[in-house]
Amino acid sequence: MPAPAPIRSPCVLVCVMDDESGLCLGCFRTLDEVAGWSRLSPQDRDRVMAELPARRPRIRPEKLGPA
Repeated sequence: MPAPAPIRSPCVLVCVMDDESGLCLGCFRTLDEVAGWSRLSPQDRDRVMAELPARRPRIRPEKLGPA
C-alpha cells in the first residue's frame, strides 16, 4: 500500500503568533488553522492558502521585515 501524499502546508518554520492580528508571523494562519490543518479538507486548505497573501497587511510591517 503506497504512503499517503504529504499535506501541502504554507508553514515556513517561523512559528510565532502575533497577539495583535492573531496570525502566525511566518505563514499568516490563525492558531486554529495551524492546529487543525491536517483535519481540514483539501478544499478548505486550498481556500485558506488562497487567503494568506491578503492577510499579510494585518500585521504591522516592522514585525515582518522585508517582503
